[in-house]
Amino acid sequence: MTALNVFGEPLRPCGFDPITGYRRDGYCHTGPDNPKGHTVCAIVDEGFIAFQTTVDNDIATPRPDLAFPGLKPGDHWCVIASKWYEAYLAGRACPVNLAATDIRALEVIPREALMEYGVDLRAGDGGDTAR
Repeated sequence: MTALNVFGEPLRPCGFDPITGYRRDGYCHTGPDNPKGHTVCAIVDEGFIAFQTTVDNDIATPRPDLAFPGLKPGDHWCVIASKWYEAYLAGRACPVNLAATDIRALEVIPREALMEYGVDLRAGDGGDTAR
């Protein structure tokens, strides 16, 4: 089954430098092996990174044991939907590549919240913001 993005179109890649995705394949798709739902293609910024540290989710420090490089501002990364939404509610959300965000993120995050931070606001625009 083809993963879909929040526009109902085939999911686009999120990022390859660093390689992202729960399966480290560049995509924010999910399934039974990804229970936390790394479905949001976030373009992380300093505010988002700092906020995640305050809620015990250090995304800046590398974790080689998890194939996690540590993030810096501008990185494209598949983040857990509930973590992005928590940042949104605190006023610390970061931009989102909507074409690369799995439709299942909408099970956790209201569509309006994602659209507010979307960098690719039109369905079919390609969403070619993966790095």
